[in-house]
Amino acid sequence: MRRARDVLARTQAADGSWKGDYSGPLFLGPVYVAGLYVMGRAPEPRVRDGMVAFTRAHQNADGGWGLDVESPSLVFTSVLNYVALRLLGVGADDPGLSLARAWFLPRGGALASASWGKFVLALLGLYDYEGLAPVPPEPWLLPRALPFHPSRLWCHCRMVYLPMGWLYGRRARAREAPLLAELRRELYPQPYADVDWGAARGRVARTDGYSPHGPALRAVHRVLGLYERFHSKRLRARALDESLALIRGEDEATHFICIGPINKVLDMVVWHVARPEGPEVRAHLERLPDYLQPTAQGITVNGYNSSQLWDTAFAVQALVASGDTTGGARDALERAGRYLEAQQVLEDSPDAARHYRHPSRGGWPFSTRAHGWPISDCTAEALKACLLLEPLGLNRVPRERLAQAVAFILSLQNRDGGWATYERRRGPRWLERFNPSDVFAGIMVDSSYVECTSACVQALVAWRGAHPDAPVGRAIARGADFLRRQQRPDGGWEGSWGVCFSYGTWFGVTGLVASGAGASDPALRRAVAFLEAHQREDGSWSETLQACRERRWVEGRSGHAVTTSWAVLSLVAAGEADAAATRRGVAWLRARQAAEGAWPPEPLAGVFNRTCAIHYDAYLRIFPLWALALAERPSGALTACGG
Repeated sequence: MRRARDVLARTQAADGSWKGDYSGPLFLGPVYVAGLYVMGRAPEPRVRDGMVAFTRAHQNADGGWGLDVESPSLVFTSVLNYVALRLLGVGADDPGLSLARAWFLPRGGALASASWGKFVLALLGLYDYEGLAPVPPEPWLLPRALPFHPSRLWCHCRMVYLPMGWLYGRRARAREAPLLAELRRELYPQPYADVDWGAARGRVARTDGYSPHGPALRAVHRVLGLYERFHSKRLRARALDESLALIRGEDEATHFICIGPINKVLDMVVWHVARPEGPEVRAHLERLPDYLQPTAQGITVNGYNSSQLWDTAFAVQALVASGDTTGGARDALERAGRYLEAQQVLEDSPDAARHYRHPSRGGWPFSTRAHGWPISDCTAEALKACLLLEPLGLNRVPRERLAQAVAFILSLQNRDGGWATYERRRGPRWLERFNPSDVFAGIMVDSSYVECTSACVQALVAWRGAHPDAPVGRAIARGADFLRRQQRPDGGWEGSWGVCFSYGTWFGVTGLVASGAGASDPALRRAVAFLEAHQREDGSWSETLQACRERRWVEGRSGHAVTTSWAVLSLVAAGEADAAATRRGVAWLRARQAAEGAWPPEPLAGVFNRTCAIHYDAYLRIFPLWALALAERPSGALTACGG
């Protein structure tokens, strides 16, 4: 445990955070390259070479590329990575590209790509806009009261489809070039001139069709297709102006970082079309490197501008749990406390109601204050960390600002008692039937999550512990009731942002314990039985990304330190610190640790939208330390849930 603590403290950044690799998805780099190409630009040579190396390193043996670095090949990502390599200067006769064509052409080539891939190809002039399911900008002009107004969508979804709609409405595309003509010959199993674009709209390869289009979505596409044939030019102009105003609001509120890398690139292309070489384009280009991630295999694009705040809040909790708050550990905690103070959002986004933004003041983001989008569980984990630093004299956030964080958390609680991510749930659940992405699930509505709910319950309990008169009891009770309703009959909880039942069960258990559940509580006993049933013979736990896709436990080939840590943390919180299953898990973690104090690399532990893995490289330094620390003391269950 001492060696693990030293490794964690030693890898802290100079600003007090833990900034790590948050990459993994394999469609982000190609979108980055394509956006620059549409603007007549290219990555600088160092970045270009690094991106080529990374893309080559993650080509699957069959010639394709997966949705992420560990997934089987999809047409969507295979075609986009092929195009990216060609735009970066790799020749069509390259053996890796020849192998890629041999994989994706028999599966339909670009015609069978998921919808986001087709849209990026249309921007490049490699796919006809007539072959896209319509994405008109006019829905932004509808009355906000309608249940399907775009403002009711999950913010990540609406921030991607907002610039998509603008670019679709303008039929934006790259300037013609010989390379694009070559690519049109390479991406299709038939001559480009012979493609039936109408038939291509609904065509999706079996590899890419995780969320099939149902009758309702197909009907909407037919209606929108008819509208596109006869739409009013005046109405289209109004919709484009409204969309551009909303894009400006997103860009300025996030200091041109944007909520994520896809809308970041698309917003940048929008401004290139609307105001070539204007100040908005320059501002976007200045923040574009924020998303680049150097790795041992080359350079890729992160899924956010970073996961700094999230990882730092967890690191603080693990270090405090380790019990040694002197020397190097204290120095690390002091720097972390200053980072937490600097990243709290102190004001609402400008003209928030106009841009459909929830009030932001008091929250913490996933990454940095400049990003500007605070999140429920990030705020909760940061609040917990600050309250743990308080008795050590290391918390730098004043009480009134901590109270603002509590108010922000309370403002986000849904009617069902749970918490979603950035906002309260705005849209009806049936909007998920209109998910057009093909490859993702749960992208349309920001519904309540086990993880967010548990983190918020724990934070409110910790706040009440410091301020017994705080009026948070009802919110805690409602959150605990939501957690109980989400427990599966087998005793586990399904996680949405980590792999999968081991992650969700950790949050389910710690949330209930924080709310007052005792070790004999039936929900906790079922959770313990669930974890014991999935423990491997060697004492570890192992769960793969496929569990998220199939929504059932899928065993890995060997034990994983992160999932084992989550299981141990759950058992300790449930009062099982001295149980045989816990002791075996601790023994496995100790044996797995390398001599210098770290744990060896293992499969990715993060996930989003049920299908795409993402890397949290700090997890291997945080969670084993945390699990070992709490398992060593009988009172660990209280610390495990923020008490």
